[in-house]
Amino acid sequence: MAVLHGSWLFPEHDTIEQRGSLFLWGETWRRLDEPIEQEPTTVLMHPYAMNPGELLEFLKPLHCSHRLKLPALELTGQDAPKRGRKKAIATPSGHGKAPDAWQGRVVALPTGDDGVPVLSASELLSTVTLHPWRIQGLCLPPMEAFQFLNSLPLGLPTGEDAFLGGALRFWSHVARWTLDLLARSKFLPGLAIYDDHAVARWEVLLDSSTDQARLRQFIRHMPSVCRTYQPEHEALAIQLPPEPKALLLHFLNQIMDEQIRVSATTYPLPNGNAALKPWLQGLSQSTTQRDRSIADLLDTDWLKGVLTTWKTPISSYQTDQFRTCFHLAPPIQNQRTWILEYYLQAVDDPDFVVSAPIIWQNPVEHLVYAGRRIDRPQETLLMGLGLASRLYPLIEPSLDNVRPQSCQLDPVQAYDFIMNAAWRLQDSGLGVILPPSLAGRGGWANRLGLKIRASTPTKRKTDRLGLQSLLNFEWELSIGGHSLSKAQFDRLVAQNMPLVEINGEWVELRSQDIRSAQSFFTARKDQTTLSLDDALRISTGDTQTMEKLPVVSFEASGALHELVTALTGNQTLEELPTPIEFQGELRPYQSRGVAWLAFLEKWGLGACLADDMGLGKTIQFIAFLLHLKQQNLLERPILLVCPTSVLGNWEREVKKFAPTLSAIVHHGDKRLQGHAFAKAAQKNHLIITSYALLHRDLKSLTSVGWQGVVLDEAQNIKNPEAKQSQAVRQFEAEFRIALTGTPVENRLSELWSILDFLNPGYLGPRNFFQRRFAIPIERYGDVTSLQTLRSLVQPFILRRLKSDRTIIQDLPEKQEMTVFCGLSAEQAALYQAIVDRSLEEIEAAQGIQRKGIILALLTKLKQVCNHPVLVNAENSQASTRSFRSQSAKLQRLEEMLDEAVAEGDRAIVFTQFAEWGKLLKSHLEEQLEREVLYLYGGTSKKQREAMIDRFQHDPQAPRIFLLSLKAGGVGLNLTRANHVFHFDRWWNPAVENQASDRVFRIGQTRNVQIHKFVCTGTLEERIHEMIESKKALAEQVVGTGENWLTELNTDQLRNLLILDRSAVIEE
Repeated sequence: MAVLHGSWLFPEHDTIEQRGSLFLWGETWRRLDEPIEQEPTTVLMHPYAMNPGELLEFLKPLHCSHRLKLPALELTGQDAPKRGRKKAIATPSGHGKAPDAWQGRVVALPTGDDGVPVLSASELLSTVTLHPWRIQGLCLPPMEAFQFLNSLPLGLPTGEDAFLGGALRFWSHVARWTLDLLARSKFLPGLAIYDDHAVARWEVLLDSSTDQARLRQFIRHMPSVCRTYQPEHEALAIQLPPEPKALLLHFLNQIMDEQIRVSATTYPLPNGNAALKPWLQGLSQSTTQRDRSIADLLDTDWLKGVLTTWKTPISSYQTDQFRTCFHLAPPIQNQRTWILEYYLQAVDDPDFVVSAPIIWQNPVEHLVYAGRRIDRPQETLLMGLGLASRLYPLIEPSLDNVRPQSCQLDPVQAYDFIMNAAWRLQDSGLGVILPPSLAGRGGWANRLGLKIRASTPTKRKTDRLGLQSLLNFEWELSIGGHSLSKAQFDRLVAQNMPLVEINGEWVELRSQDIRSAQSFFTARKDQTTLSLDDALRISTGDTQTMEKLPVVSFEASGALHELVTALTGNQTLEELPTPIEFQGELRPYQSRGVAWLAFLEKWGLGACLADDMGLGKTIQFIAFLLHLKQQNLLERPILLVCPTSVLGNWEREVKKFAPTLSAIVHHGDKRLQGHAFAKAAQKNHLIITSYALLHRDLKSLTSVGWQGVVLDEAQNIKNPEAKQSQAVRQFEAEFRIALTGTPVENRLSELWSILDFLNPGYLGPRNFFQRRFAIPIERYGDVTSLQTLRSLVQPFILRRLKSDRTIIQDLPEKQEMTVFCGLSAEQAALYQAIVDRSLEEIEAAQGIQRKGIILALLTKLKQVCNHPVLVNAENSQASTRSFRSQSAKLQRLEEMLDEAVAEGDRAIVFTQFAEWGKLLKSHLEEQLEREVLYLYGGTSKKQREAMIDRFQHDPQAPRIFLLSLKAGGVGLNLTRANHVFHFDRWWNPAVENQASDRVFRIGQTRNVQIHKFVCTGTLEERIHEMIESKKALAEQVVGTGENWLTELNTDQLRNLLILDRSAVIEE
């Protein structure tokens, strides 16, 4: 993986032909064989920068996968240039030969104390310096640059997974702003002078306060690297960095000029002054002819003066500190006339205004007023009034007055000013002040609408509402914050005015609101209902109307107020005491999670507990069940659905932490069906089954009246079309819970699928969700839609990250967890056959031969627990699906790695078997669709060092590193990882701890999670129990590895090796 960088650059020479360009270059990590030694007289090549050939190879797949608009580049001459070659060039196909397409540049970049540039995706070191580096890249001319920048997707990943540098993202936003300016016709014709040449040019027009504010925002956020590029031949020269404003305006002007010419060539020249004809022709010429000088065809000094005079009203507003402002004053008592008053307003302080009478009373060049100096106040006011009169002609008659101060408007004209003129004046850089009650027309607080007061209906303790439950509510009409009776409303309507006064405040009375209110009164006021879903949408701002009327005020009381404030994040939930029957200790954040689950369950609302892996979602749910039981609220069974690979793990965890909860596993070929299953379910608190059985046993499963349905690893229903996703939606239950560490892995549709299970219909139909949220956010980076979606789902998703400060302080530095897995039917049969055959051989053998048979047996059984293919070569050609299904341990590893990687974590996986490591690498790469590193005894020293260096230092290195225990168990530093998986066990705590310490050692800055895999019902589980029960003496007892097992007699071995059939997983 690599990162694409780029920035807009000034031309090397300020000449008529030079237009600036977008410079693209690539960065990729590579191992540095020798340390970098900086020389004061030489600028070195950037060690991680791509050469032209590498950059082209990088751009080609991006062009295909993300539809980036790039010229069809082909490398001319010989093969792709080797590193350091400078003669090879690229030519954009169909654009003529472009010998300058590939260019060298020098750019100043953060560099560490070791003299190596910091990779862009890395965490910035504590001490860095800016150091110049030589790079090679591709220069795109303005039109191609504009198309390319606008084709960059905004919804791309960030951080280590990003392939676009921050500067390139910045320019893509500037390019989209340019599109907006073009659409609003924010450009003017101009004249550019280059020595003895003069050319017609189009220029950007930023005359409104909004555009000026946007420009200032881009200036503040321009990445510093954009200003540090300079030509290669000036590498050692001290160059002052360009000003952000100058660089931005250069980009805007270049793009504007080229874009407008595309359309201008199709329009006829306007009739006018013949002396202007060469200039007008120059403005309408194509980009290939635009650089023709018009200096010999007209008097450029004269034209320059004419343009300066013509632009004075606008240009002055771009530089002056004060601007003309219009204050709309409402009528005084019993009058109908509105007054539009003229002021000067400070650009940087809209509250600082000077009235026209004061300005006319002080005919001075410099007016000092309230401590501020105003230059040319009367001239500034008049220029603004002249500009405004062209935008709003009703002002013009007042300008016949020598000293204009205001103009009069009737109510309809005042309304037109608010609706149509105010924004045009503001867009042209003029100020507008409206009455406070009319100023915020974007909001609905001052419109005619409904004021709603709602509360929950009286219910029993065990009753739950649910999203579709109806609330008690009262409504009344309101306008401007004041309630209206039907008679008052009728009197306002009778005035037939768009602006009406209510208790001293002027508000807008829209015709469509009047019609909606009249319809509401006559037809639907008694039929209107309000559900909990409606109340939540109104509270979060997603729903703003009811019966086509704006909801101008919403007030929740009683328990509903508690719910709304808690779900919208305005109130902290009260923590619950740990249930008495819970056999363990809950960390503070886990207690908060239990309280959150209990709160939503009380209201019958679906909850998604989406904590990071390792934060204890399982025990939070178990504690929640015990809370229900303790409160006598657990009246019917709970259905828990999980991946097949963790069925046994759930059963074990329930027995460990909640022995008073009765739980059964519904799985295997002897599982109950029909009435027998329903009867057994009613006798237990928790029924555990797998996703694979949902659609197979749907009839039996849906025959039970479930109190709750819970999905573990809920990302298993991310595809709404899958059979298990469709099946799970058919269950009726009082509450639903989803447990997942990755509510969204790739697409927002996955989030919809989970939320639609939890709270059906809450996010609308799938097609609506795609149109309303997924496409705007994923394709166009729509921030408003993202904020709306976040406010909608936030009440129902609780997600805590390991990196959260409040979580870190609750966690130990190292967490050790045992992952219990079952056996597939094939594993079980093979395991039993090997045990039976080997025990007969052991019975007949003695001495060293007996020890050899036992050690070989132990190895084979461990291999069977890993995967049958290790002892049965016939399985090596199995399909990917079949290969995965043959090992429950493999399934669980894959699921956990997928979740860890999705959370941005890195993992190392230890195995004792080198051949298994090769198979595992291939399988994981195919299933997870990402590269996996593998180090084993056959890895050369050079490859070993390269892999370790890459994993440790490349920000975009593979996140999974497989190691054989012997080759990677000692002597390595792999602190980039924060997960350690012991896929098969060495049965020697000292060896395993030594391997884990490749990650948990000096230099590790994150909490480390160590996962030890154990197959239940096998010798792995029994030896694990022996080690855990004598942990203090474990190293002494089993310090010699597996040799101590050879001293057991045959009966002891049989008890150790015998297979517990209950651990077998049969679909």
